[in-house]
Amino acid sequence: MNTPTPGNIVPTTDIGQRTIYIGHRIHRAYGDDEVKSVNEGDSVSLNSGLTEIKDDDVIQWRFGDENTLIAEINVTADRFTVYEDVLDGRFRDRLKLDNQTGSLTITHTTTEHEGDYKLQINSKIKSFRLSVYGLYVCYTEEKSVSVKEGDSVSLNSGLTEIKDDDVIQWRYGDENTLIAEINVTADRFTVYEDVLNERFRDRLKLDNQTGSLTVTHTTTEHEGDYKLQINSEIRDRFWLYVYVLKLVIEGDSVSLDSGLTEMKDDDVILWRFGDENTLIAEINVTADRFTVYEDVLNERFRDRLKLDNQTGSLTVTHTTTKHEGDYKLQINSVIKRFSLSVFDEVTSVSVKEGDSVSLNSGLTEMKDYKRIQWRFGDENTVIAEIHKWTDRFTVYEDVLDGRFRDRLKLDNQTGSLTITHTTTEHAGDYKLLMFTRRFSSKVFRVSVYDSVHCCGPTEAVIRLVLSALVGVATVIILVYDIRSRRAERDQAHIHTSGSIEI
Repeated sequence: MNTPTPGNIVPTTDIGQRTIYIGHRIHRAYGDDEVKSVNEGDSVSLNSGLTEIKDDDVIQWRFGDENTLIAEINVTADRFTVYEDVLDGRFRDRLKLDNQTGSLTITHTTTEHEGDYKLQINSKIKSFRLSVYGLYVCYTEEKSVSVKEGDSVSLNSGLTEIKDDDVIQWRYGDENTLIAEINVTADRFTVYEDVLNERFRDRLKLDNQTGSLTVTHTTTEHEGDYKLQINSEIRDRFWLYVYVLKLVIEGDSVSLDSGLTEMKDDDVILWRFGDENTLIAEINVTADRFTVYEDVLNERFRDRLKLDNQTGSLTVTHTTTKHEGDYKLQINSVIKRFSLSVFDEVTSVSVKEGDSVSLNSGLTEMKDYKRIQWRFGDENTVIAEIHKWTDRFTVYEDVLDGRFRDRLKLDNQTGSLTITHTTTEHAGDYKLLMFTRRFSSKVFRVSVYDSVHCCGPTEAVIRLVLSALVGVATVIILVYDIRSRRAERDQAHIHTSGSIEI
């Protein structure tokens, strides 16, 4: 296997699809975080991305779930500080802050320094995730996994079968909480649903052939770091992002729900957009600040943002494709993610009740597409999908109270969808999402009409005109018939009168 070795790492052995490395400085992107791995005892640098610091810059480095301030540069106040005594002194004599760029170096690392680091430069935030290892595994495939809230996600062990002496454990979060385990020798096959305040109850499925783990009905509580440990060695790590998918037709409004019913007095709520995490809206209850930043990003959000002062939810009005992208809501230290897709074209389709209708994907084959998904209605319910890499081909007939049961046909060559035996319950918007190197989408607006009612304004006009023409023709024929009969009667009367005179 020809695997490119990431900087300064020497491969030691191959195991199937993996290559084990001893060394340091693996750089891999997990969603928005830049991931760094380092051997215990080595140093690691977290790069600010700046070449120089401006006179009005405020640069802060924070660590962990509590966002503890560990280093700061405030040029205006002439403050250049590392806070070594915080967190029981775990960073004492280990932090170096570059006064030219604001980059941070942690020296003599231990596992205590593993975790999330956030760099805030004025209003922009950059995130890093640091792992500290002695021996670790580098994978050629991406281990960042994203899933829509409510959907299921599978974390693949990479095994084809489990050996008789294998002990397989799945651990979650910074505390490495054990959530699932297979111990072949002890004949133990267990998911631990009661841990972490039961956030995984009825949501974990463990494959007894491969040891892979599936998390079902995901929520933002399931976001985080999952570790696969096989026989006391960490073999794999997954960082799971859970996002709320929002689909809207161009020109309509869309609301991004904060999940709050009311805000607390000390709440700080930040809305950010795009890869640059640009701040577009903010609520700071303590400072009595309630602001939407419409001038950012070339004013693409001007007159389009509405911020709910009771819940902190954000509404984007008069949407265009420029508003497509990732939105991040930060409520104090908790982050919620939204992915917004805007459809700029709608294809209208009409079908007579009882007939079938086909929604064409436009593809001749799915060669370049890894995944195709069909969603229906305002709730964007998944009704059918194709996963090429798992060879899964599924129609979800039980959703929406079974309205699609025995009515969906999915073409496994093109991804096109056919709805058979249509009823008015099947009228609505069908959204096709196609995932490849570049995301693409389509929306079909289906109207279902019965034998009495027509399907749309165009056909209504045609039928009305035809009805009018038929009516006029009927009247003409009737008048002609009446006149003909009258003429015949008059002619007969004249003929009779002439005979009498003779």
